[in-house]
Amino acid sequence: MSPLIEICIVILVTLACGSLARRLGQSRVIGEVVGGILLGPSILGRFAPAVASALFPTSSLGSLETLSTVGLILFLFLIGTEVNLKHLYTKHTVAGLSSVMSIFLPFAIGALLAPALYVRFPPSGIAATPFMLFLGTAMSITAFPVLARILEERGMQGSELGTTAILCAAVDDVVAWTLLAVAVAMVQGDNGSLSLPIRLLILALYVAVMIGAVRPVAAKLLRLQKGSGLSIETLGILVGFAFASAAVTDALGVHPLFGAFLAGLCLPRELSLQQALRGQLDLLLSVLLLPMFFALTGMRMRLDLLDTQTAWLWAVIILLSATIGKVGGAALASRWAGQSWRSSLALGFLLNTRGLVELIVLNIGYSIGVFSSTLFTILVVMALVTTMCTTPALDLLGIQKEQPISK
Repeated sequence: MSPLIEICIVILVTLACGSLARRLGQSRVIGEVVGGILLGPSILGRFAPAVASALFPTSSLGSLETLSTVGLILFLFLIGTEVNLKHLYTKHTVAGLSSVMSIFLPFAIGALLAPALYVRFPPSGIAATPFMLFLGTAMSITAFPVLARILEERGMQGSELGTTAILCAAVDDVVAWTLLAVAVAMVQGDNGSLSLPIRLLILALYVAVMIGAVRPVAAKLLRLQKGSGLSIETLGILVGFAFASAAVTDALGVHPLFGAFLAGLCLPRELSLQQALRGQLDLLLSVLLLPMFFALTGMRMRLDLLDTQTAWLWAVIILLSATIGKVGGAALASRWAGQSWRSSLALGFLLNTRGLVELIVLNIGYSIGVFSSTLFTILVVMALVTTMCTTPALDLLGIQKEQPISK
């Protein structure tokens, strides 16, 4: 089957499923992953294996993998440009305390579950420590872009609750990607001539140079472009910068997505620049590149492996643990900081949105052998269910549009 036909099928199926998800009040991400499940071994491969083999032979999935990687690099670059940690200095202690607890508690629960999961769903030659780091990161991450979209759809982006949630999610993402970088470096620590400590030291130096030296230079150069819009030349340089940074972290044995995210952090926090970049890249990402990633995620899921009571029991345990850790950690911290229980629980459910960023982490873990097919499927189910529960939980709590924060 021609890769062009494969791409056409993926686009049409994910578009249809994404549109259906939006009509049902869910994020488009949910529908696009379901589209991948329909095309993968769980549905098409099970009920029409000959058709599945003809449409998507294993040898031809490389083109989809390449497109999805390009899309993820650009997407993480965009996310990096939109993270604004500076506002944490002007907020109350709610954001800082909630960020810490919404990371620490689910990560700790994941670390406690790791030994049992390591035995029952053994990875491919991966040590226990990086397995624990990956699992803890998967349990504690928040999907910054999906959260932002939910807040925008509900008119909450200017409210105190919405702003606090965005700040907490930004901190969660930075911490999660840092933990992920360390975990990937540990898994790939024996590759190449550099030892793990040397790799991490070089990575730390690279981050320091990017934030301390490249970031101020980028701000000055882009200030010179202010008023002239985002030209094709400037856009090309910025995209090239993102891929160059991704190549550096990839060479260090850390996933290239970390480099792309770091490149985004180095750009100035200017709304006009963020909107211009989003406007230029968003359509390409939404229509073509990211659906490839979602389809691959669904194709990697093996729901047929969840064919025992034990597997489903662990799926429920992981789902409840992830939800209790994330919602409980954020809600307790917010309550300790003086917020009402209603607002605290709403913050917890907002941060329990995992969505796209969680799927990226899980796919990285799966591709390097940290997660087995069964555990990968369980964790993807957890990510989808926790994301789907956000909007109903907010409706149940009666959270609607709030007044913007006074300046």
